[in-house]
Amino acid sequence: MNKIAAIIGGGVIGGGWAARFALSGWDVAIFDPDPEAARKIDAVMANARRSLPALSDVALPLEGQIRFVPTLAEAVTDADWIQESAPERLEIKQRILKEIQSHCRADALIGSSTSGFKPSELQQGALRAGQIFVAHPFNPVYLLPLVELVGNDQATARAADILTQIGMKPLTVRKEIDAHIADRLLEAVWREALWLVKDGIATTAEIDDAIRFGFGLRWGQMGLFETYRVAGGEAGMAHFIAQFGPCLQWPWTKLTDVPELTDELVQTIAGQSDAQSGRHNIRELERIRDDNLVSMMRSLKGRNWGAGALLNEHDTRLSAAATPDLAKPIISVDRVIPVDWSDYNGHMNESRYGQVWSDAADTVMRLIGADANYVASGLSYFTVDTHTKFINECHVGDAITVSTQILEGAGKKVRLFHEMKNGSGAVMASCTQLLIHVSLETRKSCDPAPKVLENLRNIMALQAPLHPEGAT
Repeated sequence: MNKIAAIIGGGVIGGGWAARFALSGWDVAIFDPDPEAARKIDAVMANARRSLPALSDVALPLEGQIRFVPTLAEAVTDADWIQESAPERLEIKQRILKEIQSHCRADALIGSSTSGFKPSELQQGALRAGQIFVAHPFNPVYLLPLVELVGNDQATARAADILTQIGMKPLTVRKEIDAHIADRLLEAVWREALWLVKDGIATTAEIDDAIRFGFGLRWGQMGLFETYRVAGGEAGMAHFIAQFGPCLQWPWTKLTDVPELTDELVQTIAGQSDAQSGRHNIRELERIRDDNLVSMMRSLKGRNWGAGALLNEHDTRLSAAATPDLAKPIISVDRVIPVDWSDYNGHMNESRYGQVWSDAADTVMRLIGADANYVASGLSYFTVDTHTKFINECHVGDAITVSTQILEGAGKKVRLFHEMKNGSGAVMASCTQLLIHVSLETRKSCDPAPKVLENLRNIMALQAPLHPEGAT
């Protein structure tokens, strides 16, 4: 039976939470009095279904059931996790949290998406203060992994474990403080940006360019302090501070002052912003944003760095849950086609078929014991020949599965047959692949370890009754 998440408030953040939980295999109950809530969350779910699975090289859990319920009580009664995402008004949040506690289980986790309020403020008048904590995410919640946790140590520890299991990065804040960590940093940049516009120094587009073509790229993969540590050269952070620290005393910024948000300034900012991106509607901008985030985070996966390392860890957790039936063709790949796999024709680039076959072969290698530890010992299998048949086109967002059968596994040779199908079961491509066992020290062929040969024989015996069509 799936765990249940209750989402109270189905706006941009609540909808993102619903998508993250549902696509991680949780059932979701949503309460929002807005008559348009279902339509809005359907749009969020459509984007999430297209983008979140594209971060993974393995299949996500089966999507949980999403229900829109007429009352808050019905949403929270059986929930394991309750996420309050109401408007950022303290009295509204306090009232909703008190109502939640009057209907929910005492062991349920109650997180608030608040970007600024402290847990001690949220807990005023609560029935069980320690049950309520801050769980502040970042938009889009279904893609960006960071969640700031503030509150009772026991509650936040339980919350951190659940968030990790659904592929997120919990950051437990040591002491409660207004706006937590990330928004305090964002507030500083936002405040200075407002002054730059007000004083006629830069437009909204120019400020965004300064971020996205400059330090934003560095921050996206290395953060603030590590970036400056590198800037200090071989002498490190101490040298950087000695060199640039004095400028902190200079009147460069206006961080202690706030420009008055007059109608004129608001209209200036709104007009520039609309001109900057007004050729796209909000749904198009969301998809552009999601595609860019997926591409950036997937590139970090290849380097096993930052958010990419987190995604690799989550893929490993998801893969560990799968137990293949070796008497059937092995499901060696189960995933969706990500945006960075498409070409100028709008379908999957042919080089990615080679990656799919390679990933499928890696699954077989792990099953026979020729895994990372085996490679580290100096032995491996190298592909020496492949024959691919391209049958149908694959496009971004398509779900694909590859079934693999071991056709030959004697001596130094392993011959595999892979068949790739789409979500409707149609065959998209197939491949016959020949691998030779080699010594990584001599780079020449050699006999596999006895255990690997034994595993091969056992799997082949189970698959002997199978006769794949199209194998060569």
